[in-house]
Amino acid sequence: MAPVLFLLMLFGALCSLGQAMSREEKHKLRNQVVEMFDHAYQNYMDHAYPADELMPLTCRGRVRGLEPSRGDIDDALGKFSLTLIDTLDTLVLLNKTTEFEAAVRRVLSDVRLDNDIVVSVFETNIRVLGGLLGGHSMAVMLKEGGQNMQWYQDELLHMAKDLGLRLLPAFNTSSGLPYPRVNLKHGVRGPETRTGTETDTCTACAGTIILEFAALSRFTGDPVFEAHARRALDFLWEKRQRNSNLVGTTINIHSGEWVRRDSGVGAGIDSYYEYLLKAYILLGDDLFLQRFNIHYASIMKYISQPPLLLDVHIHKPLLPARTWMDSLLAFFPGLQVLKGDIRPAIETHEMLYQVTKKHNFLPEAFTTDFRVHWAQHPLRPEFAESTYFLYKATGDPYYLEAGRTILDNLNRFARVPCGFAAMKDVRTGSHEDRMDSFFLAEMFKYLFLLFAEAEDLPFDVEDYVFTTEAHLLPLSLSAVPHSSSVSSNRTSDEELDDSNFDWTCPNTRLLFPDPAFPRNLREPIRSAVDKSCPRPAPYREPGMGRPPLRAQDFMANNPEHLELLRRMGVSLIHLKDGRVQLVQHATQAVSAVAAEDGVRFMQEMMELSSQQQKEQLPPRAIQIVSHPFFGRVVLTAGPAQFGTDLSKSSTGVRGFVTVAEPYSGCSEITNAEYVQGHIALLQRGQCMFAEKARHIQKAGAIGGIVIDDNEGSSSDTAPLFQMAGDGRNTDDITLPLLFLFHKEGNILLEALKEYREVEVLLSDKARDRGVDVQDAGEDCLTEATTPTSFEPTSQSQMSTVELDESVSEEVTPSQEEVSPAEKETSPAEYVSPPEEEASPTEAEADLAQPKEERDSDRREESEGDTDSNSQSVDELLADWREDLEAFQQMEKDEL
Repeated sequence: MAPVLFLLMLFGALCSLGQAMSREEKHKLRNQVVEMFDHAYQNYMDHAYPADELMPLTCRGRVRGLEPSRGDIDDALGKFSLTLIDTLDTLVLLNKTTEFEAAVRRVLSDVRLDNDIVVSVFETNIRVLGGLLGGHSMAVMLKEGGQNMQWYQDELLHMAKDLGLRLLPAFNTSSGLPYPRVNLKHGVRGPETRTGTETDTCTACAGTIILEFAALSRFTGDPVFEAHARRALDFLWEKRQRNSNLVGTTINIHSGEWVRRDSGVGAGIDSYYEYLLKAYILLGDDLFLQRFNIHYASIMKYISQPPLLLDVHIHKPLLPARTWMDSLLAFFPGLQVLKGDIRPAIETHEMLYQVTKKHNFLPEAFTTDFRVHWAQHPLRPEFAESTYFLYKATGDPYYLEAGRTILDNLNRFARVPCGFAAMKDVRTGSHEDRMDSFFLAEMFKYLFLLFAEAEDLPFDVEDYVFTTEAHLLPLSLSAVPHSSSVSSNRTSDEELDDSNFDWTCPNTRLLFPDPAFPRNLREPIRSAVDKSCPRPAPYREPGMGRPPLRAQDFMANNPEHLELLRRMGVSLIHLKDGRVQLVQHATQAVSAVAAEDGVRFMQEMMELSSQQQKEQLPPRAIQIVSHPFFGRVVLTAGPAQFGTDLSKSSTGVRGFVTVAEPYSGCSEITNAEYVQGHIALLQRGQCMFAEKARHIQKAGAIGGIVIDDNEGSSSDTAPLFQMAGDGRNTDDITLPLLFLFHKEGNILLEALKEYREVEVLLSDKARDRGVDVQDAGEDCLTEATTPTSFEPTSQSQMSTVELDESVSEEVTPSQEEVSPAEKETSPAEYVSPPEEEASPTEAEADLAQPKEERDSDRREESEGDTDSNSQSVDELLADWREDLEAFQQMEKDEL
């Protein structure tokens, strides 16, 4: 009856509108950035150099092997003065050419790259190789200017090639994916390397190589580096999940099997997507843009739930894999700006900004209701990066104020006498003796660019692309001849269409004819977590204590109810999977009193859902018992909250199926003579479930099966739900009504088309008792199950309710049967007869996140799928069996 999926977020009023920042104020903030950089850089040089990093609390350098091990974090340290190399091009951008020249001389005289030490291939590539290439680009630019670096003879480039050659042994695998670690002196083979035994690497680790390696190839004329980077990207592309077009987080470098199948845009995957788009920008190869756009469409379809970005499972992309987000995803709005998709960039950035204002910094991970999940903050620059790109795209001074907030918080909470210290816990303000090199490489670049005018910059940044470490590589590299031996597996034409190039790098002036457009997107999110402008309690007249609409009375097809929702600031959003989401925006209510009524209505909805979750019914089974199936095919179906309770029937309801006319079942059945005594097949949509049931019951049906009209839906990717009543008494409905998703329903329809007479058993679970199983040699059932696992949500800050309905006429709660993760079964699993079957376990509370319906057309779930209506029953069943092994492996994954 009512929905089951919720996320509460209260939207408050706007405190003040952003005013244009004066040129003098920007100049002051720009100088503040330079002063802060000087404080960090000079303390590194005074107290830490030539160590890799500064320990700002103890005012000394961090030397690997002399300090207690921090695990994988220390793999970035290679005794090669990491912070100095990482900072080279920052010095030039901040107009510190004298310091840059001195730093280059120090690198050339002091830094060794042949240390007998095991380092991260990923970190060494983006920080050290990228730093050397960025430094080389700046040195060449300054030398061509005729005033500085006249002595420079590509020494940094020679060092970069030396390092590149030391990283190459890591790519000596059958897949082309690099080992995660390499010994700078000995490579990866042999006992002296102390590495080379690893089998797994993260997707970002293998997919964030192309910019640096391609630049190295084109600077030096040696194609080997670019060829290895392209091969790794090709392999990752080939191993993407073909239905969802998503990649997992961790992959086996030898077999190519996904080790962790959760997919998002944060840690473990982030810069893989970034480098696909930026490789196109730097190298001009359409292949990278094509692949990025295919991935991006899936990200926006499954992961993006504005303003949230939530990890999903690559095989079950409609099911969230976690209830929290990590801070590394803060780069994504900036990438969306490069893509040209500004609206979701504004929305996600605003959410991140509000979290920052609540906790002073972005916690390493935070929940969907913006509470701290992991409390550390190592001074990450991703939020500053997105702030800069959004300001550049919109010109909105609001983002200058966001930059000011970053500066103020760094000075107030992270600044210490010897630099800036990472936050050990954003809640308490405690510090960690750590200042990572990326703080100097990235943070101050983006903040300086945010406040600087064009005349403040020593060069045109439009001529460069930023790597993931914010190193500067010249776009002129795209015109450098490179070997024809550098090739990649082309993306097949059938995977592409012209829409892949829509909204790529548009003229932002055309996107923003109204300068208030960005502000209008932010306003609904602004007060989600920001406590800086509390609203006074609204005056309420006597007798106005109850909301005008109660949750238990609400009907989504009632125009009066919809109007009442509108007045309370509650809007309906139609989701792609057929559900409807209720979202409450207090700022859109007609009055403060109506806004408060809306909050109470949403709270009632939550309470109603909680009660229904305790009362929910387990899923039901539709077993095909006629020739040639004989009970071996069992389809998992959703129950109804009305009609015959199959769990109380020892025999179930058995009968032949027939298609009702009209197929919608929303008016009197015209083929009642065929429906009588049969189980009627109906299509979802156009009217309430209870109305369909009444029509087929009047025609003499003994049961009904509603088939989803959402093409491509399946129990292996979408959660089951209970069909709700229509708000009236449903005691008059006495037949059983079950629900099948489109893919499972098609199996039944194809069976009917092929064999004309198809008999099924509707029951609470698959059974062989009472079913004429003639083929005694068959000892297994094919069962489509819906294993899902969600965590209960705590109260959060945005009122969001998800209803399940069909084209806004059917309102159904989406309640799922949840089995423990460790006992999760696959969508096409061979199970033993009933005595060995696991019965459904008690359902847990579900979690849903707000997700607005997108304007773009629905993409096909799989490029290679043919029209399901033309497939035979065997082919449809084969679709399930094909991925059986993968789904069984999913049981081991952590959701």
